[in-house]
Amino acid sequence: MPYGYMGKILHVNLTNRTIEIEEPPELFYRMYMGGSGLAMHYLLNMLEPGVDPLGPDNVLVLSVGVLTGAPISGLSRVMANAKSPLTGAIGDAQGGGFWPVEFKNAGFDAIVITGKADKPVYLWIQDGQAEIRDAGHLWGKVTGEVDKAIREELGDPRIQILQIGPAGEKLVRFAAIMNMSTRACGRTGMGAVMGSKNLKAVAVRGHGRIEMADPDKVRELAQWGRENFEHTGMWAFGLHGTAGGVNSLQELGALPTRNWSSGVFEGWEKIWGQTMSDTILKERDTCYGCIVRCKRVVEAKEPYEVDPYYGGPEYETVASLGSYCGVDNLVAIAKANELCNKYGMDTISCGGTIAWAMDCYEKGILTKEDTDGLELKFGNAEAMVQLVQKIADRQGFGDLLAEGSYRAAQKIGKGTEELVVTVKKQEYPAHVPQAKRSLALVYAVNPFGADHMSSDHDPNYDPGADKATHARASVLGLINPVPNRDLSNEKVRWAMVTEYAYSFLDCCGTCQFVWGPTWQLYDMDQLRELVRGITGWRVSIHELLEVGQRRLNMMRAFNVREGLGKEDDMLPKKGFIALKGGATDGVSVDKEEFLKARDLYYAMNGWDENGVPLPGTLAKLRLEWVAEKLK
Repeated sequence: MPYGYMGKILHVNLTNRTIEIEEPPELFYRMYMGGSGLAMHYLLNMLEPGVDPLGPDNVLVLSVGVLTGAPISGLSRVMANAKSPLTGAIGDAQGGGFWPVEFKNAGFDAIVITGKADKPVYLWIQDGQAEIRDAGHLWGKVTGEVDKAIREELGDPRIQILQIGPAGEKLVRFAAIMNMSTRACGRTGMGAVMGSKNLKAVAVRGHGRIEMADPDKVRELAQWGRENFEHTGMWAFGLHGTAGGVNSLQELGALPTRNWSSGVFEGWEKIWGQTMSDTILKERDTCYGCIVRCKRVVEAKEPYEVDPYYGGPEYETVASLGSYCGVDNLVAIAKANELCNKYGMDTISCGGTIAWAMDCYEKGILTKEDTDGLELKFGNAEAMVQLVQKIADRQGFGDLLAEGSYRAAQKIGKGTEELVVTVKKQEYPAHVPQAKRSLALVYAVNPFGADHMSSDHDPNYDPGADKATHARASVLGLINPVPNRDLSNEKVRWAMVTEYAYSFLDCCGTCQFVWGPTWQLYDMDQLRELVRGITGWRVSIHELLEVGQRRLNMMRAFNVREGLGKEDDMLPKKGFIALKGGATDGVSVDKEEFLKARDLYYAMNGWDENGVPLPGTLAKLRLEWVAEKLK
């Protein structure tokens, strides 16, 4: 068994209730490093093109990475991959917490789930053993109830539970997979895939530990993190959470407002992370072994009762359920976040879909007759909270919105399609490409739809960024900084190289707030040292980037087989419209510049003019078998 891994992959067929254990060779682990790189190996080999994402033939892979479980910050992430019911493309979502480490300690690196159970079930995995158990008594329960029920049933309060809520059971297309009832594998509807298989939860408990090649090196890096934490920007993430960045995004004109009509929000101070700290914050929470403690736990009584069991909103949530919708009531946003965590939904797609509906209502396309009597004006906090519940229940107008804004607009028509803000049918995350120009490109070309955690953001390559940030970028050969709104050849190269880096992070299983190219606590050189310390492999940064590149090419090949092409690497109409107000007043993404950048990105990646990976490119990445599947 190689250092850093448990050396076992669990295969579960829910249809015939069989469980098998695979023990791949060490080369397999070094090729993919775990995570969604490993998952793509199985999905490309096991899935036929054209399968129904919500049918029994879809395959769901839950995986951790090479670094998961080491005693250092930012190393407890679980990746979920399948064909997405939201996009029809590859689905990808990551979550933190304590489940990933507990799963690895239980003896496995991944679970490959096939088929569909004839009735609700859950998996129970303990110290190398796995069984399928009845979950009929859990079906319909919210996440907090399931946490309690399973721990009582199995008699161990330290069991960690990965699960879906009622939204996943009802196949809401942006349903999330939850653990701790607060950590979400949120994007691309992986919770709906789990629900379609009648799989309610995966409960884990383990007493094993990973073996490390050089434990002293790992301890040295952990000590460095403790000593330098206060000297980096990471302390602010801990103090006020990710929502502590609302003020800087407001100043940059990059805070999405009223369904992306503006990059500034007059109510920003009311939803800011510091305001949360000063008003409703009860305590700070953390993931396994992490010094940052960025997770929020909030509590309120008025105007909504907010249960601290379900954590508190992060930046993406205060934006998507706040500024997107013109809502500045922080307690209402916290309540909506609680409902998303209880019922298991992605807050970004949920908020983006509600903001689209509000835009349609404001323009008179939708009326109260369409919206179950709700007055869906921007800023109506009560209507926003009610709609979150309706979506989770698939009740009335919420049943339509549970399909996501793209499908809802296709059904309604009447010009509502032009108000949708999605790529590959997935709602934008809360960072404005007009202010951070490389995101216009990355949102469009990212294999699983618009995503803010698939590359580094432009301010870190701006000439005005601090020297330490530039020095970290130089390790990746990025030595010619260009302004935020630049989309020249150098900015395209920046987007591509940092995309490889972030892609590697999703293979090895690290938190992107702690490890990364420029602004995080640890840099890429330290990440290389960590991989060496845990595995004993003499890896280079080039090899790490190649692992990330391999994952992206496999995802690209998956999409090509599903019929996605160049036309799907496109921003929505609203993505090219000028914003109003603040620092980005009148600023738009130039379509001609964007198309030129997209063509250059394809060429730099070794793809043809339609974005299809060339055989030679795949061969260099040791993916000849993928090239065969594209013939």
